[in-house]
Amino acid sequence: MAKTQKPIIPFQQVVNHLLDMNKPFPPVHLHRFSDLSGNDLAQFKETWPKVDSNRRLAISEDLEELAESDTLVSFDELAKIGLEDTDARVRATALRILWENEDPQLATIFINMMEKDTDDVVRASAAAALGLFVYSGELEKISPLLKKRVEESLFSVQKGPDLALVRRRALESLGYSSREEIVPLLKAALNSNDTEWKASAIFAMGRSADEQWAPTILQKLEDSDVEVQLEAVRAAGQMELDSAREPLLKMLSQAEDLDEDVRMATIWALSQIGGEDVRSVLEHLQTEAEDEDEADYIEFAIDNLALAQDIPGFGMFDPLAGLDLEGHARIVDLSEQESDDFEESDLTEDLPPEEDQDQVD
Repeated sequence: MAKTQKPIIPFQQVVNHLLDMNKPFPPVHLHRFSDLSGNDLAQFKETWPKVDSNRRLAISEDLEELAESDTLVSFDELAKIGLEDTDARVRATALRILWENEDPQLATIFINMMEKDTDDVVRASAAAALGLFVYSGELEKISPLLKKRVEESLFSVQKGPDLALVRRRALESLGYSSREEIVPLLKAALNSNDTEWKASAIFAMGRSADEQWAPTILQKLEDSDVEVQLEAVRAAGQMELDSAREPLLKMLSQAEDLDEDVRMATIWALSQIGGEDVRSVLEHLQTEAEDEDEADYIEFAIDNLALAQDIPGFGMFDPLAGLDLEGHARIVDLSEQESDDFEESDLTEDLPPEEDQDQVD
């Protein structure tokens, strides 16, 4: 017997619910926002500014979560409207929704937001979102002129007076660039006394696919700072460093001394690198997993191992690291503005002078 297709909800009904602040917005209507076009999109654009800001944020975050769990939906057209929202929280969420949209016109919008938005987190989020276009430029999927404009804007912000968070995100986006100017910037960040700059440098090195950073990444696998160690593990996996296999396996064998986030990142990095003993180690860990979520994660890593072995260089993104291949998880949620990312040191911290940059070989 054929399955009865559900009737499409009239968009006017969705709009009525949007504007009715006396009742919660029905989650069942969220799918109705997917692939909006024509009159429905025009009506949404007219209605959206009239919606309470907290509801705009809540719906935007719900759409972001839905898009992550359902690959058949797309809320990009709504997110493009959200980029102009008066509420910075909504603008930041819109940037996250658009993390994999390769529309070249967005690059210009993101540059403008990175350079001119009044909110620190939105500028940082825009800087992170531009990483996709640096990556696309390296693959020659966008024009050389646009690639150069994106890179020049990121270099300008990275070297400028903006908040350290914004400048670190710009550095991370430049990790994809093959331009020689990125090398001294990464060395300077790694030589700084600030943990977050070091972590950003390692993060960018992992994106570079440049073997010159392999010794540095291997060294940082043993770093005493968990944040730096975590990024080194992820970078080793992303670069598929064969030389990192044994150190990572050793780390797993000493799991009682390992930070939990580092442990899970190590499992995923090994699934990217592959090689002898990796599958058997992962399968053993799965049998000893303490809960269902951990077992599922390890199973996902085993699947990724098989995929990476069948098609070298073609694995899945780490679902727990929060990092896709373009790293847009580095986009920051405005609700975290009072977190450690906004300590006083971020307002004054700068990279070391150029004469100190030769500490890293």
